[in-house]
Amino acid sequence: MRKLHLGIQWQSVRLAVGISLGVVIMTTLPMFFYYQLDPMILLSTRWFGIPFFCILLIISLAIGVSAGHVFGYQHKKRLDQLVESILKFENGNFAYRLPSLGDDEIGLAADQLNEMAKRVEGQVASLQKLSNERAEWQVQMKKSVVSEERQRLARELHDAVSQQLFAISMMTSAILEGMKEKDEKILKQMRLVERMAGDAQNEMRALLLHLRPITLEGKDLKKGLIELLNEFQAKQPIDIDWEIEDDAPLSKGVEDHLFRIVQEALSNVFRHAKATKVTVRLLIRNRQVQLKIIDNGIGFQTDHVKTASYGLESIRERTSEVGGVAEIMSFEGKGTQIDVKVPIFDEGKGENVR
Repeated sequence: MRKLHLGIQWQSVRLAVGISLGVVIMTTLPMFFYYQLDPMILLSTRWFGIPFFCILLIISLAIGVSAGHVFGYQHKKRLDQLVESILKFENGNFAYRLPSLGDDEIGLAADQLNEMAKRVEGQVASLQKLSNERAEWQVQMKKSVVSEERQRLARELHDAVSQQLFAISMMTSAILEGMKEKDEKILKQMRLVERMAGDAQNEMRALLLHLRPITLEGKDLKKGLIELLNEFQAKQPIDIDWEIEDDAPLSKGVEDHLFRIVQEALSNVFRHAKATKVTVRLLIRNRQVQLKIIDNGIGFQTDHVKTASYGLESIRERTSEVGGVAEIMSFEGKGTQIDVKVPIFDEGKGENVR
């Protein structure tokens, strides 16, 4: 693309030089034919010791090069702005807007790109809103299922195991009352059984209390990620370094997807990468969430992904669902880097958080 810009500029110079030389020739030749002048006059005439013909060529070349360079540079500068905007849009920065580039075709292209970015920005905001609604629905469904399962287990334990323990305790007490004092050994064993039954009943009461439905308090992304990373670090002999910012409010859908992306990436690292160190960075920059997961593992060829393909595809899909861009770079023997960028929008307005 850079070569194309230089080509356009120098093509303008070449065209302007050609036009300048053509004008000189087209005006000089008719004049010589009309006045029937000797062409040698043009070659023999000198100004300041320089042949007039050479001066004429130098002037025409200077005018052509200058005009072509100025004209080409203006076009190149505007095309550079177009390319810069396309690269920004490709990286997910749909909040960028091109300035006015004139009233010609280049200016029209810039206006169309701005309109396209505006429409995509709205679509991304809608995607994030849908993702947020789905995440909230899933949370509610999960709470409902967990609550129902807790109630079922508590009811079954109370109606079956708890009642049986109570019956064992009552029967043991009845046996102890009817036994003779001379059976000291059996009495000691029965008292032990009675105490164990009582302890089991107490444990069952505590378990039933724990299984009663409770309202789980939600966690933000930073707290959830820190707990996740600490848990992984406790279970795996690997050095995990992280930096997590929380400067901008994120929708529930975006937080859920970013959390799952980190979870999937760490799972891939521990199963396949054979890494000794992992770095996780979650930063807020330029109205974007920038997530990086870097490991120093064995890496792989991105064109021949096998065992980690499902996890990497899941990362790409989750990123796409919230309007982001995921880039996965890996080289054999040099580790892997996952770079995720998601634009931040003000929920309900479809505009970027500023």
